[in-house]
Amino acid sequence: MERVHIDVKNKFKIDDKISQYIKPQIIYVPLENKNGVVYKHLVKEGDYVYKGDVVAINEDIDFPIHSSVSGNVISGTKKLISNGKKIKCIVIENDFKERYKNKLGAKRVLTNYSKEEFLKMLKNSGITGLGGSDFPTFLKYNVSCDIKCLVVNGVECEPYISCDKAIMRNYAEDILEAIDAILEIMNIPYSIIAVKENDYETITSFNNYIGTYPNIKLYGMPDAYPSGWERRIINTIFGVDYDKYPTEIGYLVSNVSSIYAILELLKYNRPLTERVITITGSGIKNPVNVKVKIGASIQEIIKYIDGYKDIKNPLFIAGGPMMGNSLPVDDVVITKDLNCILVIDDDYDKSLPCIRCGKCIGVCPVGIMPVCIMKNYNNYAKLKDLKPNKCIECGLCSYTCPSKIEVREFVRLAKDTVIKHDEV
Repeated sequence: MERVHIDVKNKFKIDDKISQYIKPQIIYVPLENKNGVVYKHLVKEGDYVYKGDVVAINEDIDFPIHSSVSGNVISGTKKLISNGKKIKCIVIENDFKERYKNKLGAKRVLTNYSKEEFLKMLKNSGITGLGGSDFPTFLKYNVSCDIKCLVVNGVECEPYISCDKAIMRNYAEDILEAIDAILEIMNIPYSIIAVKENDYETITSFNNYIGTYPNIKLYGMPDAYPSGWERRIINTIFGVDYDKYPTEIGYLVSNVSSIYAILELLKYNRPLTERVITITGSGIKNPVNVKVKIGASIQEIIKYIDGYKDIKNPLFIAGGPMMGNSLPVDDVVITKDLNCILVIDDDYDKSLPCIRCGKCIGVCPVGIMPVCIMKNYNNYAKLKDLKPNKCIECGLCSYTCPSKIEVREFVRLAKDTVIKHDEV
């Protein structure tokens, strides 16, 4: 497979500082996540909720969503989430008192937990994959096989997104402390932190402290897209492949932002109510990494960071330009999976007919044939042999297409065709 380097250096410069906007007027708690997982609401209009209260739950696995503010529940509404769908939400008006029902536990030694206690805390705190998967972390860590290595994913290969880098550069010592605690609690021999090999600032941040952690090493991944894909990381570092999950062969992979959330859980018993996101693009006056309340409105946050530049046709993208979803407006809720809002001028040329050059095949990291899938996106008989379900939606096929065709969108439709046929 051809390696693709996407050069965006200094395109929208963001410094390492993490701003904060943790006083939203209103928060919205969607009752369905981007993966279609449904949550049952546990509060009603007029109820008072404390910060950290469980306000909705996935009944299938007893997995909670917490309020990120204290305040009163008001009438519900529908809001856009990162996948572009409007979802019914619990609406909570912030009283700005940050009141907890019970005092948080005193600061604890991070390793003073059994594995069972740790897994229960991960579940009760609502921690999920903050790299974009939104997969419950307690399920990932609840494995019966021996884990040989904890791999911490700090590669962040999607263009323009830098929230993981900001966390690593600002909290390198805290991240190492959290990793060290996880190794002891989970009885894992060692850990590797994967970062881009040319991310010198992040490497320096870790090297200032890593000497006191003999069981934690850094590994420099090539600056090629999608080097942050966990399958690519495992293959590059260890030279092995796996079927569905890296835990099958003894490797546990966690995004670095999730590791930082685990630190706050172990140290302060905090549920997941805040995260760092990147807000950037040619349409943003002051691109920034900002810590925000989960459930806050993007509109309110962008207003806080000085708003928009005057551009002709603003295009809003939830996530990065390669794997993100375009949105019609900025009335979007911060959810656990949302790591970036990109605002750019929609001045792209219209697509031309496919010239069957095969570039999309050459760059596909999973070895499928996007051009053939695109031509047969609604033909199940042909699609079953083309295996569109293997697609990871990295967007390289669209990026390399000389005709500017949104090939990835056709592959998505093909995946839907296969799923719908198989469900019948």
